[in-house]
Amino acid sequence: MRFEVLGLCLIAGGLTYLWRYLPIRMDLGGMGTRGWVARFLASTGPAAIATLFVAEMLPLLRAGGPGLVHGAVGTVAVLAVWGWRKSVVMATLAGALAAGLAAASGL
Repeated sequence: MRFEVLGLCLIAGGLTYLWRYLPIRMDLGGMGTRGWVARFLASTGPAAIATLFVAEMLPLLRAGGPGLVHGAVGTVAVLAVWGWRKSVVMATLAGALAAGLAAASGL
C-alpha cells in the first residue's frame, strides 16, 4: 500500500472519529434547539447518509447492469421497512438482505 493512501485513510478515520466523539463530549445541553449550532448538528446525520448513498449509487448508475438492479432492490427495501417500522437498524438490515438476495438470485 502506498504511504499516501495509508495517510489519507488515517486522517479520514481520525477526523470521522472526532466528528462523532466531540459533540458527545461537549456540553450541548444548554444550547437549545433554535441556535445555528443546534441546527447544524441536527443536519449532519441526514447529510452524511445522503452523501454515502450518492457515493455508493453513482458508480452503479454509471455502470448500469446488475449492480444497478441490486442497489435499487436494496433501496426499495430500506424505504419500505423504514416506512413500516421506523427503525434504522431494521431498514438497514432489510436493505442489505434484499440486495444480497437479488445478487444471489442472479437479478
